[in-house]
Amino acid sequence: MRGQRFPAMVDGTETRACGAAARPRGIRQGENPMPVARLRTSLLAGAALLFAAGAAAGELVINANTSDPAPRAAWEAVIQRFQQEHPDVTVKFNVYDHESYKKSIRNWLTSASPDVVYWFVGNRMRQFVTPGLLEDVSEVYTDEVKKQIGEVATDLVTVDGKQYGMPYTYYQWGMYYRKDLLDAAGIAEPPKTWAELTAACAKLRATGVEPIVIGSKDLWPTAGWFDYINMRLNGLDFHMELMGGSIPYTDDRVKAVFDKWAELLAGECFVKNHASVSWQESQALLYQGKAGMMLIGNFIAPNFPPEIADDMDFFPFPEITPGIGLYEDAPMDSIHVPARAKNKEDAKKFLAYVARPEVQESINMALLQVPVNQEAAIADDRFLKMGKELLERADGLAQFFDRDTSEDLATIAMKGFQEFMVNPERRDKVIDDIERARKRIYKS
Repeated sequence: MRGQRFPAMVDGTETRACGAAARPRGIRQGENPMPVARLRTSLLAGAALLFAAGAAAGELVINANTSDPAPRAAWEAVIQRFQQEHPDVTVKFNVYDHESYKKSIRNWLTSASPDVVYWFVGNRMRQFVTPGLLEDVSEVYTDEVKKQIGEVATDLVTVDGKQYGMPYTYYQWGMYYRKDLLDAAGIAEPPKTWAELTAACAKLRATGVEPIVIGSKDLWPTAGWFDYINMRLNGLDFHMELMGGSIPYTDDRVKAVFDKWAELLAGECFVKNHASVSWQESQALLYQGKAGMMLIGNFIAPNFPPEIADDMDFFPFPEITPGIGLYEDAPMDSIHVPARAKNKEDAKKFLAYVARPEVQESINMALLQVPVNQEAAIADDRFLKMGKELLERADGLAQFFDRDTSEDLATIAMKGFQEFMVNPERRDKVIDDIERARKRIYKS
């Protein structure tokens, strides 16, 4: 329905838009966390057609982790348009905050399941495919869809030759930096090699600027450094075997990652007191002109203050081992059909709809991210354009440490990474702690 707006949603309420006035409803307390906002959507036009036909609508239950304002609004619009094309389907769209969602998804998949869930590709998806909790949706992957989605993305939702989800968005990681500060320090070009990165650190520090900012209070920013140093030293195949638990963290090649990382610590490349600040707090140092560079995902770009936005720029993580492919972290989000879903037919229609270029384009214009469908246009944003070019020429993609490995192991390892950054002399203890966790979790 053109011009229709969803009623305002309030945390902890259920809102209906079914042709009658929307009204808040109480949330029952239960074992699982309830949605931040539960939206039961039915277009007036679709409802009118159904009532006129005297037929009961099929219900499609979608559980989503899109609680932030931009993604929630984008998906509400997508669902409206989907229902315009499928007026016999009534969508029940349940929106959860991120942490509640992660805690609840396994319960949904093993009990009373929705018809569509939002999740992640790669290892996180395989952890649900292996025990049979996700539906094979290979029939959605026509030759045209495979061509548009591309081989790399299709592989990330493929297990034993079958597809189990539809990816719709991703974004690049890399070094975001203040070009004006590097210029002032005599760094004419952004670092392309490890030697150039360490040299840039020394030049920035000589001008009174902290070379690299990081907020490790959140833990996960440290994992970006482990990912990139490992991929640049040892390659993607080794990295993924390590993430899969088949290589011990006591392996000399893993120790080499920590040793290379320690070179930056010894050179005082990182901002002081990083363990006491979040990533959001730490980025302020870039904007204040107190720090030069930051390894982070493109989700930082919308935060750039207008007055320094033109001074911000981006470069890929530098090469370490010549001849090793340039692999990138590119977290990719996806939607899936649970094996216990009641309405698999309409769920697969929804996945096919989300695969379309114009749909992915509309979602990612709102998210300021890169659509997976290669025929979809991206927003007119220089960082997105650089990101798309970077990921298209990459030799391979990883998802990010806490997506590529066991969630339990990731938590222990990231605590260890933070400890190592504060006290690098504890390298062996950190490695041993992570290795004990790997043996326990992967039982090897």
